[in-house]
Amino acid sequence: MRDSLKFLVVDPLAGVQTFARQLLQGHGFAAENILCCADTDTALVQGLVFKPHFLITDWFPKSALTGIQLCQRLREEQPSLHLSLLSFELTPQHQFEAEAHGARFLLRKPFTADQFKAEMTRSLEALAWKTPAPARDAARGTRTAARPVLPPQLVVKPGDRVRFNGGLHVAEHVVHRNGGTVVLLKGQSSFVPVDKLLPA
Repeated sequence: MRDSLKFLVVDPLAGVQTFARQLLQGHGFAAENILCCADTDTALVQGLVFKPHFLITDWFPKSALTGIQLCQRLREEQPSLHLSLLSFELTPQHQFEAEAHGARFLLRKPFTADQFKAEMTRSLEALAWKTPAPARDAARGTRTAARPVLPPQLVVKPGDRVRFNGGLHVAEHVVHRNGGTVVLLKGQSSFVPVDKLLPA
């Protein structure tokens, strides 16, 4: 069986499903490894058979099975399942729950195509550091090992966890300058260029 990552996209909006599918296929993932569903009940039934490695889901706050609960159920079969969340409401409680469940990102709706693309690209690149070579090449959009790939610049927002000088830090302020982006890490006295940081 081909060693490649599988993605489950769960969102009531067909446009979000379509864009996520196109973006992932643009990164080199096969169409048959991307499953889209409009609700969590369907996603659970199909996901238990499909066994995704990465779940991208709306929060579904009013559903009997929320996006987080869907992730918990799927993790009973796939403990290493990666999670990303989309939500119209973004409160400190949402942030806390997302972090508690190891979400790669929590993106507020409505978002732009560029915002979603940036978050997904960052997540795939972070995933690539922890993945065996065949899947890592796919996550980087590499179809053959011979083609070199330059990683995209890390996208950092205040509150994001990053690695710097071997330690784990939290970004406090992000400043975009003409010369590039710099980040002030909590507990640090000076800004750090974003290209010196690694995903946490």
